[in-house]
Amino acid sequence: MTQPFMEQTMRWFGPSDPVSLANLRQAGCAGVVTALHHVANGVVWENNEILKRKLEVEAAGMRWSVVESLPVHEDIKSQAPGFERFVDDYKQSLRNLAACDIKIVTYNFMPLLDWTRTDLGYTMPDGGKALRFDMIEVAAYDIFQLKRPNAAEDYPDTVVKRAKTKFDSLTEVDKAMLEKTIVAGLPGSEVAFDTQAFLQAIMQYHHLGPAQYKQNLIYFLQHICPLADELGIKLVVHPDDPPFSIYGLPRVVSTAQDLRDLFTAVPNPSNCLCFCAGSFSIRADNDLVAMMKEFGERVFFIHLRNTQREEYGSFYEAQHLDGSIDMYALIKTISEVAKTHNRSIAMRPDHGHQILDDLNKLANPGYSAIGRLKGLAELRGLEMGIIRSMEG
Repeated sequence: MTQPFMEQTMRWFGPSDPVSLANLRQAGCAGVVTALHHVANGVVWENNEILKRKLEVEAAGMRWSVVESLPVHEDIKSQAPGFERFVDDYKQSLRNLAACDIKIVTYNFMPLLDWTRTDLGYTMPDGGKALRFDMIEVAAYDIFQLKRPNAAEDYPDTVVKRAKTKFDSLTEVDKAMLEKTIVAGLPGSEVAFDTQAFLQAIMQYHHLGPAQYKQNLIYFLQHICPLADELGIKLVVHPDDPPFSIYGLPRVVSTAQDLRDLFTAVPNPSNCLCFCAGSFSIRADNDLVAMMKEFGERVFFIHLRNTQREEYGSFYEAQHLDGSIDMYALIKTISEVAKTHNRSIAMRPDHGHQILDDLNKLANPGYSAIGRLKGLAELRGLEMGIIRSMEG
């Protein structure tokens, strides 16, 4: 039987996830991507909690393949006074994960917000629901609702004008929903804000430009990678989503040059990449195939989803085989990279449309069962065809 180069996994948010471990196994997953979401950001992951989660997954007939994510405390990102203790705690969590034989650990360095969308139920032509990011709505919230100082200077004049028109058309209910969607927290996020708290938090980063913020990330890696090397852990950074600054906050894992900067400054073998195709694809100047070829040696986890780019940086999440990404070319390159390095790479179908019976069920945004199952089936079939053609 032809062996795939990508280990099939899906994300699971723990016992409260509406999609059960049994569902994931029936979808064909060999591995599970999960985390200790009940443990507060910055608190050490203790061995007993890690083992409890690991045994839950193994009892369902799968393995805990990848941690997503071990959060980086905001004080580390901004280097607030006393942040060093959180670095020490992060190291202890890594020791405990290694002791439980879990060796791929995802993290991100996005300040304050994880992945950001403005619509969690964007209606597609076929009636399914997708995730969407609308730059006009972001600007409307940023300039006129959040009222971040000098926010209008960060947007083209055309966007500011359209944002004003959009904001004037919103009801109070619309404004509350937009705020909730943007800043009230998403699956996997550690914090939630209201408008005033969000504005105050943003101002804590006001003094940090992209260059200094990237140095903060490099400092963090320089202090944890030597330990990760000893433990045999691969630290895979998730790219920014979307891959550009929003709300004046710096984002420094967005482009191929950002990755070159990180891997040059911290060449340790533990300093690796979670290749999120959807995140990178939002920028038209990111050549995903070229990036996979250049950085493939450091790719130990892959997210596969597709996006449809629109004007001004807006986008919606398309079907896995449609959109702005040439998924055939990307998976072919992934297969070649995996073959070259003689290893399988953990992959999960990232997000998915809410379709069929899931339209009437409670689900974490982007993580309903059937849409991800459809995406996984499409990606597995495409990979199998590519591998067979490579063998031929």
